[in-house]
Amino acid sequence: MFSRRHPFLFFILVFSSIAVVFFISTSLFFMHAVKNRDFNSILKSGEEKVGILELTGTIASSRDIIHHLKRFRETSSIKSIVIRIDSPGGAVGPSQEIFREIRKTAKTKKIVASMGSIAASGGYYVAAGTNGIIANPGTITGSIGVIMGFANFQELLRKIGMVPVVIKSGQYKDIGSPVHEMTKNERDILQNLSNQIHRQFIRDIADGRGMKLSEVEKIADGRIFTGEEAKKLGLIDRLGNLEDAIEWAGQMGGIKGKITTVYAPEKKISIFKILAESSFKEIASRIVNPSLYTGCLYSPSQLHDGG
Repeated sequence: MFSRRHPFLFFILVFSSIAVVFFISTSLFFMHAVKNRDFNSILKSGEEKVGILELTGTIASSRDIIHHLKRFRETSSIKSIVIRIDSPGGAVGPSQEIFREIRKTAKTKKIVASMGSIAASGGYYVAAGTNGIIANPGTITGSIGVIMGFANFQELLRKIGMVPVVIKSGQYKDIGSPVHEMTKNERDILQNLSNQIHRQFIRDIADGRGMKLSEVEKIADGRIFTGEEAKKLGLIDRLGNLEDAIEWAGQMGGIKGKITTVYAPEKKISIFKILAESSFKEIASRIVNPSLYTGCLYSPSQLHDGG
């Protein structure tokens, strides 16, 4: 209706919107290109450095962290690595993949975990693979556990007169379905799955921290700890901030004198993804400071390490 009455204004509005999207996309592209160029030139310089990786928000993917870990590991000028963690956890698979890559890296280069405001569940899982962990006294950590959540809409569907029809090829193919009540056998299967992954979590922490399984089992009930409590329990090594972690990592790497750092570049930002997932306010804040935005959506039935 608006386009019929005011075709010229409608054209201007559409054209302006396209121009704004193009401008933002181009700006983000060039910003990313400049950062990558600077990062590459710094890596090629012969000066000894500490590489810093940032793991923030929900752990939903391992690709970028693994890529940068490998690159730092294979760059001779990087003598040690700090992984800065500010994460409540996330999906099990990516957490395990990052843990494995950290363990691999720790065999050839020292790597220190620096915990920010929170490094719990999968965030702690990742940290446990490093050569040393440092946290603030008030850092929230621990939460060693696994959680699987489901929603059941059976009663709601019945009230509005909807009758779901499910055709399946196996008895448990629709396990966790929101349209039927969970049976005892289904609950037992899912509980067993959760227990198995919890056991893997405990085993990896014991291996990474050099602790006995029985020691980890006592505190692996999902509870959270402050950094101060975690140190007493042997879950972390020192209390301190990011600068302390960098100093520690530099010493581990044998760097003499002033320690120079290099941050891994942030992943390329897609304007189309931003537009699809964010409000205008979030878009603006991300353009000003991309590191402020993190977010991830999960289906109710996805398995998490507790985050």
